[in-house]
Amino acid sequence: MQSTLHALPVLQDNVIWIWTCGNEAVVVDPAVADPVRNWLQERHLTLTTVLQTHHHADHIGGTPELMKIWPGTSVIAAARDRSRIPFQTVSVTDNSKVSVMGRELLVMDVAAHTSAHIAFFLPEASDSSVGPLLFCGDTLFAGGCGRLFEGTPKDMHRALQRFSSLPSSTKVCCAHEYTEGNLRWAVEIRPDDVAIKTRYQEVGERRAKGELTLPSSIEVEQRTNLFMQANSAEELGQLRQHKDHWRAT
Repeated sequence: MQSTLHALPVLQDNVIWIWTCGNEAVVVDPAVADPVRNWLQERHLTLTTVLQTHHHADHIGGTPELMKIWPGTSVIAAARDRSRIPFQTVSVTDNSKVSVMGRELLVMDVAAHTSAHIAFFLPEASDSSVGPLLFCGDTLFAGGCGRLFEGTPKDMHRALQRFSSLPSSTKVCCAHEYTEGNLRWAVEIRPDDVAIKTRYQEVGERRAKGELTLPSSIEVEQRTNLFMQANSAEELGQLRQHKDHWRAT
């Protein structure tokens, strides 16, 4: 049966990913409930699963209400985050494999942004138009990476190196539309990098039209994301510190 992937922008810059197959839907990190409920009900879809990458309110805020509307919903989250995502119904750990809509998702422990952050990888399948996909929450962004609230540069470097090992065609489904700002910073750091400069111009054109720049891909991030290119945890840490300062000024 044909499956499709949809991006639902909410709040200021959050992106909720909705993966559908037949009359079923999987929702990733629902920040708020109403836009998701409306989107699903307009299409006569049933929510079967919520994937939670981490505990921040702008990722789990809508889940309890969605569970009331669709009480059979499975909520898959990190076992280590039971206290912060207490409504999870399926608790997973690194390398867990979970079956969702007839497909197998791989759980990846990518703790860095938070101490229990996970990502979900959906491999490519010969009988589906969806995949390979990476639902990476706030670990990897288009042109950037998440802030280190509970982890270290070493943790983030390890996580991004793990993502780099995925197929280059993997669609990167991150949870925020930060691309233009991330690339503006990258152009300042590497003004002579043609790939970064070209991508920044293309992204600016798309944003001017009100279009999303997501999903990205592993291949694109390897070419234009300075954090993905960092050769060591120390280099990544220096980049993260510089960007945090740049963002604050």
